[in-house]
Amino acid sequence: MKNITSAPRVGLLAGGNYIVDQVKMIDVYPQPEQLANITSQSPGTGGGAYNVLIGLAKSGAPFPLSAVGLVGNDSFGEQIKADCIAHGIDISLLGTTDKAPTSYTDVMTEKNGGRRTFFHAPGANALWKGAGLDFTKVKARIFHLGYLLLLQSLDQPDATFGTKAARLLASAQAAGLKTSVDVVSEDSNRFSRIVNPALKHVDYCILNEIEAGKTTGFKIRLSDGSLDTTALRHAAGALLQQGVRDLVVIHFAEGAFGRTRRGDDVWQSSLKLPTSYIAGTAGAGDAFCGAVLLGLHEGWDLGRCLQTGVCVAAGSLSDATCTAGIKKLKTSLALASKYAYRPDLQGGE
Repeated sequence: MKNITSAPRVGLLAGGNYIVDQVKMIDVYPQPEQLANITSQSPGTGGGAYNVLIGLAKSGAPFPLSAVGLVGNDSFGEQIKADCIAHGIDISLLGTTDKAPTSYTDVMTEKNGGRRTFFHAPGANALWKGAGLDFTKVKARIFHLGYLLLLQSLDQPDATFGTKAARLLASAQAAGLKTSVDVVSEDSNRFSRIVNPALKHVDYCILNEIEAGKTTGFKIRLSDGSLDTTALRHAAGALLQQGVRDLVVIHFAEGAFGRTRRGDDVWQSSLKLPTSYIAGTAGAGDAFCGAVLLGLHEGWDLGRCLQTGVCVAAGSLSDATCTAGIKKLKTSLALASKYAYRPDLQGGE
């Protein structure tokens, strides 16, 4: 009798936040009761799941992409669905509700330097629980969930797993998927309560230095704003100790750092881009995350994954929206030849 083997998993399923960003370029961020001028406005993608999928599609990811989450029964919801379809993304698991509008964010981006401030309406994202999602019927290899701390129903407590998100991630792992998470940057003390339980059911944890610091308690920036690479390495180690199975990647303006469960450390500097190149920083972290997941799906070594990540993130910086600046992967990688890398990061040695 022939042995019956299941088909190998392939592709990426992204669940979580599907948001329409309304990016407004402003001349200056105002003090309370003061005025700022909006110089331009443009719609864009928003949210960890949506941004990662569109970024991967624009990069030319050679594997299937699928969306799971919840949008409202409104024009923004139709806009998100149409955009996914246009980029070849499967939306059969992307639900629609009449109970809340599609989530949206007003992104105030300062013209000089690209700093952005977010005014967010949670909408339908707050209702998504992952109900009815049967991972045994999903063909994807990786399940990416983003953002923890911005998915109100999944951030709720769970008696067995700590949070509902942790339960969902455990279900994905039990079905044979690799799991990945990202976290939203917020000024709160909720990280240990909401993020830490999920880490026990995560294969790839991809965060920025602010989120990594708040999750682990390490102060990764010194008082002068420079990177404390020793604290950063300790934070990566702490995330692995908290349960991350395979890999922790921490990204920051100066580059990225990855540490594997085996103890391999890889540093990668970002590109030294001129100030005039940077139209906005919104979405750069998601662009980086998607590029790293592309490499992990394809079995690349960690160094190549991080290098691809900083190049795709650099491309995203050329546009004020989260994904419009992302080009085909070959074009993104060519930015490394056009612009020099920042000085090498030595890991605090």
